Amino acid sequence: MRRYVVDLVEGTRRSPALRLGASPRAGLQLLRAARAAAALAGRDMVLADDVKALAVPVLAHRLLLAPESAGGGRTAEHVVAELVATLPVPRGR
Repeated sequence: MRRYVVDLVEGTRRSPALRLGASPRAGLQLLRAARAAAALAGRDMVLADDVKALAVPVLAHRLLLAPESAGGGRTAEHVVAELVATLPVPRGR
């Protein structure tokens, strides 16, 4: 799951819809939140669904939209949701 979180964070930095993507610290917080969600669900391992469910609330408020995106009515939440929907989950070993 670490690779998946890194891929999501890097995806925000490469997105033309964003002026400023997520920081490494944002990725750490996403991973910590996913671990907490897994623990609350009674699991000792994080699933991709945990990361996907928390990506928007953890990452979106940390991003800065590009002017073209903001003018077009897009939000940071939309950008992260699109990234989560299109980014494949890395396969385990």
